[in-house]
Amino acid sequence: MTKIIGLTGGIGSGKSTIANYIQSLGYPVYIADLEAKKLMETPEMAARIEATFGADYVNHQQVNREKLAQHVFQNPEALQQLNAIVHPAVQAHFEQWVQLQSNAPFVFKEAAILFESGSYKNCDSIITVVAPIETRIERVIARDNTTREAVLQRIQNQWTDEERMARSDFTIQNTSLEDARLQTETILNLLKNQ
Repeated sequence: MTKIIGLTGGIGSGKSTIANYIQSLGYPVYIADLEAKKLMETPEMAARIEATFGADYVNHQQVNREKLAQHVFQNPEALQQLNAIVHPAVQAHFEQWVQLQSNAPFVFKEAAILFESGSYKNCDSIITVVAPIETRIERVIARDNTTREAVLQRIQNQWTDEERMARSDFTIQNTSLEDARLQTETILNLLKNQ
């Protein structure tokens, strides 16, 4: 039976960098945010989003993700509504993907909101990637060409590092890439020997 390893961390923690490194070592990695974006581009998802949020957020069956993100990150109720549409679709897609990886002893599910979405319940082990708050803010500003305020707003909509770490089996301190890779390899070896 293929084990599911959750990989999570707050925005700017570097979890995508760790996910890419794990993938480069030959392990199957499911990037939940990327798959959610793809699913939001389907006509079915666009129709559900339009029915919930109105025509302002969808144009010719294309979801205006930037406008929608701006709306939901300022409105917790709207964020819950969006999650109720997207998360079940991502979970169903993930389950299909896991079946295709039946030869792998374990697979990774990288998700920013692994705990918030409840999908941590389906994981055999969980790894949380953490980094100092200022480092995270700087990374996201550089990556997304956004403002400090916008990054802080997203951070406030996510669990804290302490909350994630308390429910995780492993933590990667991501302050230096080389060190984070060594920590990742140590965890991979522990998982192989479980």
